[in-house]
This record gives sequence, structure tokens and C-alpha cells, in this order.
Amino acid sequence: MLNRVLEPEVMNTSDEALDYNQMDHSHVNRVFVDDFVTALEPLKDLSSTLLHVFDAGTGTALIPIELISRGRPFKITASDLADEMLIVAKQNVLARGYQSSIELVLRDCKKLPEAGGFYDAIMSNSIVHHIPEPARVIGELWRVLKPGGLYFVRDLMRPGDLGTLERIVETYAGDANAHQQQMFRESLHAALTLDEVHDILTSLGIPSTAVQATSDRHWTISFRKYCASRITR
Repeated sequence: MLNRVLEPEVMNTSDEALDYNQMDHSHVNRVFVDDFVTALEPLKDLSSTLLHVFDAGTGTALIPIELISRGRPFKITASDLADEMLIVAKQNVLARGYQSSIELVLRDCKKLPEAGGFYDAIMSNSIVHHIPEPARVIGELWRVLKPGGLYFVRDLMRPGDLGTLERIVETYAGDANAHQQQMFRESLHAALTLDEVHDILTSLGIPSTAVQATSDRHWTISFRKYCASRITR
């Protein structure tokens, strides 16, 4: 089993932001939004006029843009800890004319200013592997979710060996440039295994069954917050 090798928590250079934005995330983002919207459907009591969604680690806001493009009313607070990512995100949001639906904020998702139970839904794609102590962000996102709300967090899953890691890089980033491939390689190395996520959820009082492997390189926590958690700020 590969050991976890941390990468920088914040990707905050203009080169990193531009390279990330130029990578072809379109298929992954569409699948993420498809799955998020599907997970919302059984929650009929969440079908209010406007759902307030928090997107943790939005990067250049490509997933919020994809979600708003579906035509359903959402108000998305899209957060990132990297100024450079948010600069590109603002350009992307303005280009689509979605600035009234997507609010971009500079936030540390390990310690959010919102009161507990503030958001109707939480979504996040690929923030957890950036966090040295991932239980902090998983727990904090759970804290700000309303009872009855949807918790939907997806991230990369660390492969068991270097050969598998390189196969994944070649399969999904084979056409990317060297810097983009290296960013993906480092992210896979920094990701959690499914067992590690199970342990974190159990420690936070969230059922470990809330997480499943959802591809050869992703795990997803998809769970409704039925009752008050013992997680505290």
C-alpha cells in the first residue's frame, strides 16, 4: 500500500490556476453534477424555491457553473483558499453571466464563519486530499449543513501501488502537459483510501456506510443529515 504523501494545501500561483482551468474536467464535472442532482431528488422537503448550496474548494468554479447551467434554482456559495483560483473563477462566472447565482468567497473550509446548520446542501469535489488533517474539513462541512440536508463530497482515492497510480495518470491525463500530469500524480499520492475515510466518518459520528468507491479513482460521501451530530466547532 502506498503511503500518503502530502501536497501543498493551497494551489495559489497563477500558473497552477491556469493549468488547472485548462485541463479537460468536463466529463468528470458533468458526472459529479449528475450524481449530485440525482442525490437531491429523493429529498422532496429540499425542493424549495431556492436551494442554498456550499461548494468547498471550488477551484475555478467549473462545477458551480455546470450546476447552474442545468436550469434549477440554486444559490451557490463557492469557496476556495487560493486567491489565484478565485481570480480565474470570477472570469469564468462572468463569462457565463452567472454572478447572481454564484457567490465566490475566500474561505478556509477547516473553520467556516457560518453558524451550524446554515446550508441546504454541501458539495465538494477534490478538496479533501489537499488537507493534512482531513477530518477537520469533513467535520466542518457536516457542521454547517442543515438537518435534512444533503452532504455530497467526492475526492480522489489513493491507489494501492505505483503501477496502478501511473496507469490512472496515463488513462485520464495522458494528453495533458507534463505539469498537469504531475499535479494529478501528486494528488493521487495525497488522496485517502476508502478505509481511511471510513475511519474518519466513524470518528465523527457519521455512518461509515455513507462513503462508497464510485470509480477506479474516486470515493464519494453521499448522505442525508438526519439528526444532530456530535461534531462541534
